[in-house]
Amino acid sequence: MNTLVCGLLLPFLGTALGAGCVFFMKKSMQRSLRRMLTGFAAGVMTAASIWSLLIPAMDRSAALGAFAFIPAATGLWLGIGFLLILDRMIPHLHLNGSAEGPKSRLKRTSKLVLSVTLHNLPEGMAVGVVLAGWMAGDREITAATVMALAMGIALQNFPEGAIISLPLKAEGMNKGKAFLWGVMSGIVEPLGALLTVLAAGLISPMLPLLLGFAAGAMLFVVVEELIPELAEGDPSNLGTVFFGLGFSLMMALDVALG
Repeated sequence: MNTLVCGLLLPFLGTALGAGCVFFMKKSMQRSLRRMLTGFAAGVMTAASIWSLLIPAMDRSAALGAFAFIPAATGLWLGIGFLLILDRMIPHLHLNGSAEGPKSRLKRTSKLVLSVTLHNLPEGMAVGVVLAGWMAGDREITAATVMALAMGIALQNFPEGAIISLPLKAEGMNKGKAFLWGVMSGIVEPLGALLTVLAAGLISPMLPLLLGFAAGAMLFVVVEELIPELAEGDPSNLGTVFFGLGFSLMMALDVALG
């Protein structure tokens, strides 16, 4: 039960703690800090996609021999396609603040929350799929694997919570409301994970495909949103360095705990 509760709530807690920065930081986030946090988040998501999702998916399909990659690769492309459709259909702001999607009367605040919520969706799905596999007794997925993924995503969610709440405060919104918007952006994660867990009986036979799906969705967010953000503004290697830091930390968590 502790593993289930932690798996569901740890990522959401990371978002809430990040949003809480609005109460302690007096100024808007500096460009260099934003770049570091974004690079760190991208590194964590990339490593989680490989070690927590794609490798377990291929291990579970080992009976296919040389074709063990097919379920994972198929799921990966389905995940990319799913996020591509959402990216086109839902009006939102990219993290660099540019408008995207069809014309809409939605306020900028609502679009910003939608963009971060879009990021959180595949993360919630990933935790839910891994939890479902663990609950179904899958040998390739242990409680430590669940905890490593949940902790990694929680670390990744911390900068996302700050990235949404601090700019809102800088635009004149009071601290409490900015914090609330930041927290709300992360609600989709435990809800999506819980719905996935409740469907565990249906998910288990398709687990390799669904692990690949979650990986594809997460990698889409990295390439479509986070990496372009690293290249925005003055040239700097900070984003690359913190990408490596996030990647190596998530890799270490997964290998050490898994």
